[in-house]
Amino acid sequence: MKIIAFGGSLSKNSINKKLATYAASLFENVEVEILDLNNYQMPLFSVDVEAEIGQHESAKAFLAKIESADFLVVALAEHNGNYSAAFKNIYDWCSRIEKEVFQNKPMLLMATSPGGRGGRSVLDIAESNLPRYGANIIDVFSLPSFNDNFDVESNSIINSELDEKLKQKIKKVQLYLNEKNT
Repeated sequence: MKIIAFGGSLSKNSINKKLATYAASLFENVEVEILDLNNYQMPLFSVDVEAEIGQHESAKAFLAKIESADFLVVALAEHNGNYSAAFKNIYDWCSRIEKEVFQNKPMLLMATSPGGRGGRSVLDIAESNLPRYGANIIDVFSLPSFNDNFDVESNSIINSELDEKLKQKIKKVQLYLNEKNT
């Protein structure tokens, strides 16, 4: 089984990419590929740019990565209560090629932020919106106060209650995937 994981940010030190990487590492007997959205940068989407250049090769490459996955681990960055511009731009370009951007792949949807809500606003938006574009959201996890609850040196959640909550969600998802594949 192959997991594609990514954080919805262009930051080299993306806390959401760190969370996605950690969560993906908790799965057993899987191949994991961590995507970097910096590898999928495109001009800002507009119908005028699309008419000029056509379907962008980076959008095609991103969709191919999604297609190669059996499961997605996505941790969305929250910028002003919404998707980051980087994620939204990739999403916009891809949806013009394939409306079902996430291709009905099962997904663990997550977010984290330095604040106490842990990206809850972007999760609310994504839970409502992404299924219309082929996201099969199996479970959702929010990690509040990233700097207090995550250790970047060990790349793990240090709040034992939150870590156990994520691990229980991973077990639930792993059971779902095992049942689906039998």
